[in-house]
Amino acid sequence: MSKHNHNDKARSEALFDAGVKEYSETHYYYDIGYEPGPDQVLAAFRITPQEGVPWEEAAASVAAESSFATWTTVWSDNLVEPARYCARTYEIKPVPGRDDQFMAYIAYPLDLFEEGSMPNLMSSIVGNVFGFKPLRALRLEDIYIPPALLKTFQGPPHGIQVERDRLNKYGRPLLGATMKPKLGLSAKNYGRLVYEALRGGLDFTKDDENITSQPFMRWRDRYEFVMEAVHKAEAETGERKGHYLNVTAHTMEEMYRRAEYAKELGSRIIMVDYLIVGFTAFNSLSQWCRDNSMLLHAHRAMHSVIDRHPDHGIHWRVLAKWARIVGVDHVHNGTVVGKLEGDRASTIGINEMLRSDHLKKENAPGFHFDQPFLSMPGVFPVASGGIHVWHMPDLVSIFGDDSILQFGGGTVGHPWGSQAGATANRVALEAVVQARNEGRDIVAEGPDILKAAARQCPELDMALETWKGVTFDYEPVDKLAV
Repeated sequence: MSKHNHNDKARSEALFDAGVKEYSETHYYYDIGYEPGPDQVLAAFRITPQEGVPWEEAAASVAAESSFATWTTVWSDNLVEPARYCARTYEIKPVPGRDDQFMAYIAYPLDLFEEGSMPNLMSSIVGNVFGFKPLRALRLEDIYIPPALLKTFQGPPHGIQVERDRLNKYGRPLLGATMKPKLGLSAKNYGRLVYEALRGGLDFTKDDENITSQPFMRWRDRYEFVMEAVHKAEAETGERKGHYLNVTAHTMEEMYRRAEYAKELGSRIIMVDYLIVGFTAFNSLSQWCRDNSMLLHAHRAMHSVIDRHPDHGIHWRVLAKWARIVGVDHVHNGTVVGKLEGDRASTIGINEMLRSDHLKKENAPGFHFDQPFLSMPGVFPVASGGIHVWHMPDLVSIFGDDSILQFGGGTVGHPWGSQAGATANRVALEAVVQARNEGRDIVAEGPDILKAAARQCPELDMALETWKGVTFDYEPVDKLAV
C-alpha cells in the first residue's frame, strides 16, 4: 500500500507543487493493488499530466479532487472518517504509443452518490477535476455503475421489445428519416413531407435537433399537421407509423406542455435533445414518458463538444451509457459510413452496450469494465447523418436488426421526392436483410444485391444513380486502437 507521508517535507512540497494536498496517513488516494468492493463506482480516466508531474501524483490528484479532498489539509478532516469517503487510484497503466499519457483506474465509495441522481454523479466524476492545473488534459473513458446504485435509476421508459410489440414490426431494422430542410418550412409543407415519407415505406419520421417553435413554424401548428400526416399514412398503408415530435424547450413546464399535446394528438413518440436540456430535465421527461406510455427518442446534439477530442472530455460511450441508465428508448450512435465522426470498433462496442443485458468488455471494443444491466430494457441505437442507399449493406452489418436507420437527405433528396426516397430505402433494406438471412456476405456483395433489387424498383435505381460515388471517407479524429 502506498501512503503519502505527512512528515516528509520534500515530498509534501512536491505534492503541493503538483496540486495535490498534503495527505495524512488515512488518505489513500493512490493505492495501487487496492481491491475495489462490489458496491463501488469505478472510473477509467485517460490522464495527460503537466510536464514534471509524476504519474502517481496526477492520478492521486484526480482521485482526491473528484471525491473527498481539497487542495490543502483542513482541520474538519478530523470530524469525519476520511478512509470511508476518499476515492482510490488502484491501477495505472501506460497508453500505447503515448509517452505523455496514462490510464488511471479509480474506485469511489458508494456513499459519495445520491440515489438515482445522474447530476450528482456527474458533479463528482466530471466536476472541477477537469480544470485542475496539474493536468494538461483529462478524459473519462468508461464508468462502472454497481448494481446497488444502478437499481435506483429508471432506465428506458419502454425499450426495444415493448416498442417492437407496439409497432408490430419484427425481423429487420426500423427505418426513419429527418425532415429537410430542417428550418424554414411552413407547418403544412412540413406535414406534407412527413406524409409522403411515411406513405413511401418508412416507419418513422422526425424533427431535427434545432426545430422547436420558431416564427416560421410554431410547435403547435407543426404537431397538428404532422399528426394528421401520420394518421393518414397509417390508414393508407395499414402499418403503424410515428414521428418524433421535438419537445425540447426553454423550461421544464413548456416541455411538459408540448409532450402533453403530442399525447393528446395520438403521437406514439416524442424527442428531446438530451444533452442540451441537461440530465435533470432529461430524467424528468423520461419518467413522464414511462407514466404516459410514450416512447422517447434522444438526439445527441452537442455531444461532439464533449467527446470528440481524444485526450480531453467524456467519451461518447459514457454519455451513451448514461442515456440508457437515466432512461431513453432510442439514442443516436453515429453511422461510421456517414458524415459524422465515429470509428467502426467504438460504434459496434456502444451498440453492444445499449442492447445487452450484461455487457462483457471483451465483446465491446473500447469498454474497460463489464457492466450488468440487471434486466434494464435495451435501447435502439440510431444510425443517422449523411447516409444513403449505397450504405445499406454496411449499416445492417454494423448495427444489426435492433436498430433504427435514419436517412434524412438520403430520403428527401431523392430526385422524385420524399415518397420515392422512402420506397428506395425500404426496398434496399429488405433486399439486404433477405440476402443476409440467406447467408450471403452483404458487405462484399452489397453492390450486387442493391443493383439486383433495383431492377424491380425504379425508385431504388434512381437513388443508386443519384448517390453513386458519394462517400465521407475521412480518418476518424478519435480512433480506437484495437
